[in-house]
Amino acid sequence: ASFRNLSRPVGALDESNHAMLRDRYNVLKDQWQQVGAAGGATPPFHYGSHYSSAACVLHFLVRLEPFTTYALELQDGRFDVSDRLFYSVPKAFRHCATSSADVKELVPEFYYAPDFLRN
Repeated sequence: ASFRNLSRPVGALDESNHAMLRDRYNVLKDQWQQVGAAGGATPPFHYGSHYSSAACVLHFLVRLEPFTTYALELQDGRFDVSDRLFYSVPKAFRHCATSSADVKELVPEFYYAPDFLRN
């Protein structure tokens, strides 16, 4: 398919990730119902991180000020490890679509501000 399926969040596009997320949620839900917070259970959740956070925005917009400066502030004055920097739209999509740990949604700039893609 040429277009992303918008009926699911990016972290659940891959069927195996979707199944893993449902399973984790159900296990946490069962534990929560059995022992609750007093018993040390974690409230049920699908994702351990948020799909849209300041760090996600900076990941994509690191080449565009003022985001470059903010990214440097976030990383104690240095750019993140080069393997983790955004450099390829297809690679970023493949990773988000197949990894349960990477759930970044696209930032609006993908649709109107191509300057963030230039070095």
